[in-house]
Amino acid sequence: MRAKLVLFIFQFLFISVAWSQVKFEAEVSRNSLGLNERLRVDFVMNQEGDNFKPPAFKNFTVVGGPYQSISNSYINGKRSFKKSYGYYLEPNSRGKLEIGQAEVLINGQTYKTSPVTITVSAAVDQPNQENTANKRASQGIHLVTRISNEQPYLNEGISVEYVLYISPSVNISNWRPIDNPKFADFWSQNIDIKRLEVKEGTYLGEPYRYVTLRKTVLYPQKTGELSIEPLTLSLSVDVLSDRRDFFGRRLYETIDQRVSAKTRTIKVKPLPTENRPANFNGAVGDFKFNVLVNKKNLQVGESLEAKVQVSGSGNLKLFQLPKLVTPSSLEVYEPEHIEEVRTTQNGMQGKIFDNYTLVPQNKGKYPIPALSFSYFDPQQRAYKTLTAQETLIEVEGGVGIPGQTSVTTNQNIGSQKNNITQSREPFRFLKLNTDFHEANANRFFRSLGYWLLLLTPFYILPLLVFLKKKRANSSLNAGEGNASKLVRKYLNEAHQHKKRPDSFYVHLERALYGFIRTKLKIANSDLNKEKVIQVLEQHKVEDKIIEQFITLLKNCEMARYTPLAQANVDHDFEEAKRIVTHLDKKL
Repeated sequence: MRAKLVLFIFQFLFISVAWSQVKFEAEVSRNSLGLNERLRVDFVMNQEGDNFKPPAFKNFTVVGGPYQSISNSYINGKRSFKKSYGYYLEPNSRGKLEIGQAEVLINGQTYKTSPVTITVSAAVDQPNQENTANKRASQGIHLVTRISNEQPYLNEGISVEYVLYISPSVNISNWRPIDNPKFADFWSQNIDIKRLEVKEGTYLGEPYRYVTLRKTVLYPQKTGELSIEPLTLSLSVDVLSDRRDFFGRRLYETIDQRVSAKTRTIKVKPLPTENRPANFNGAVGDFKFNVLVNKKNLQVGESLEAKVQVSGSGNLKLFQLPKLVTPSSLEVYEPEHIEEVRTTQNGMQGKIFDNYTLVPQNKGKYPIPALSFSYFDPQQRAYKTLTAQETLIEVEGGVGIPGQTSVTTNQNIGSQKNNITQSREPFRFLKLNTDFHEANANRFFRSLGYWLLLLTPFYILPLLVFLKKKRANSSLNAGEGNASKLVRKYLNEAHQHKKRPDSFYVHLERALYGFIRTKLKIANSDLNKEKVIQVLEQHKVEDKIIEQFITLLKNCEMARYTPLAQANVDHDFEEAKRIVTHLDKKL
């Protein structure tokens, strides 16, 4: 009898200890999902609790809940208790997102759940909906990706449209993008849609309304199969419910719905190697080519402008113009690159040109040789070469040396023509007969010139002190004012496009490469980030400056595919100005 009593007490204590073990945990329906899918999270406790506090859900949108449930049962004399708070969540972005800690007060003590990490990928083609209302809404809403050409050539422009189809059985009161596609392997530019227009049409044979939400022009930068990422939207949808009003009419229920286009794949073809011209520089499209001069007759010392221009439609911002070849007797300044390009749904259209300033130094006739430009025409699937004819510049008069004539001779050194100026009287400036006069020292002493020379140092010394102080003060301004003409020339063009980040970064990248190319005399074909690092290290530039310069180049490349804010533009421009000025002094 005593043994049974001891056993009973032992069992009672064991059950009490087991019952006293409090459990409070977070349970999720899935640990990985697409951006357009949902999950359910339940915060479960095995004892009655008070003051439940859910986490902030800062990485998610709560689309349902809280749903509370309580289960209390006895099995073979053993009590089982369970209480939970449930929520339906939608992720707000891709990546690894964390569901924070929930809190509850049990028996006067605060308990917290452990954080839960959820992996969110891009939107999936067939999302799993977790309630019937969203299933009904998803059947009446479709987001479709339209692609103008699924098999383009490398650097051939294509257009991508995201079109939303809406069934007559549902209405949309609000929408916003929550995940924009990232075109990592393309040069891209969005086309502004000033006003959304709802049109009537069909989808899968059924009548639908549709609206084009976004248009983007893409130029593929690599060959092979490339993915077009989907656009994901959050919508407020009014869908018919099973409830009816007093007159028997069905009522609408407003729900939050996510919709995503399917991921599309295009196959980018490489440009053919057969019959590729030697001077081909990556231009793809339909172009015209000209070399224009503003005058053909001028005086010695006068300047003229020569413009190397490509116009038409194609990847105008993605190739370099051929360099103008001029006679050695013409002084040539670094050209100013100008782009007058607009991007429409059909791609880039307009013209680009390099504007050269030429100054003849001597009288004569100077030919500007013929210049060729090659491009690939994707419509005709063939390379084309355009040639601008030779232009003859005639220089007359001016301040030329009397008795000297200019003879233009052609010497075949590559494609360049050199001018050789021959003089008929090479020694005419040597004066053989001279006249010397004896200086009279008595006339100079106490003369006006004598006193001026004697007093000049007393006037010059204060002036030198003043100039030295002024120069010391001006040296404190080590910013843009101390930059050389070369630095200001290259950065000025990028500065003019600061209000348009996409155009700004294209010009900034060209400015950075152009500065290095001109400063260190590097061939354009050898210019890349690896070469820049190698050359700067050879000139003993600090590692920190090299790293900052390469980071700027990477920012320029990234800006082709990812739109950046104006704050980034301002910061990168100031950084470029500081680094290039430093390199200008260092090199």
